Amino acid sequence: MIFAGVDVDRSDRFSGMEHNQRPEVPKAGRTVTHKVLSLLTTFEEPRRSFTLTELAEAAQIPLSTAHRLVNELVEWEFLSRTPQGRYQLGLRLWEMGQNVGRQLRETARPFIQDLYSFTGETSQLAIRDGREVLYIDRVYGTERVPRASRVGGRLPMHSTAVGKVLLAFEEDWLSEAYLRQPLDQVAPRTVTNPGLLAEQLEQIRTEGFSVTNEEQRPGACSIAVPVFHTGRIGSSIGLVVASEKAGTLTRHLAALKGISERIEAATARIPLETLLGSHR
Repeated sequence: MIFAGVDVDRSDRFSGMEHNQRPEVPKAGRTVTHKVLSLLTTFEEPRRSFTLTELAEAAQIPLSTAHRLVNELVEWEFLSRTPQGRYQLGLRLWEMGQNVGRQLRETARPFIQDLYSFTGETSQLAIRDGREVLYIDRVYGTERVPRASRVGGRLPMHSTAVGKVLLAFEEDWLSEAYLRQPLDQVAPRTVTNPGLLAEQLEQIRTEGFSVTNEEQRPGACSIAVPVFHTGRIGSSIGLVVASEKAGTLTRHLAALKGISERIEAATARIPLETLLGSHR
């Protein structure tokens, strides 16, 4: 892989805690760090800005404490205050976020652009982050396709082609742990039966690719292949197209596998620990 486990301790992500769910800590024992992180993770919600009262309620801290911490975050440019008195993420956080997976993204980007050039379809690169797929890079096609995520966004592994590929080629303990957790129904056609998903993962291991049809978002289908690093799975590349093209997805397999091999060769000499940079 290119980065098979993004987490230092993978087991933390399989404790039943979903994305956006904060760890339970007795209020009396919450540290300042915990309170600050509770404020910042509020911005994982789709809304882009919040009032001070909304931030305090989401972080479950007194309004006076929120006022003090938010002002400090604004001073450090981690948050910014709009003319309307609402708060949003600051540019400094965005700048720091660009360091996440930078070496991988910069190394793979020419190949993702090639994939788009060869197929004309939306092309993307993703890694596993706990129980989710984290999108590292994407080149959008000219055709309008329902969009489920963005670069830096996360989606459940079992509802995406890139996610199923990552899950299929990960270590056995990880895929088994994933199958023991509830599988969210994110779209009408999402596979939520663990037995059926296990069968699909075995088929992906045999065939070397994954295909999904409207499992994440109605109107969109996808195909993906793994990218290995010294024999380990680390990332996945894929295409997203309109669902009416579902029957022709496999015609892009040659391009996908060729690009996968080129990324593997380009990253082979880069140590696993450095590929993801700060995210590791």
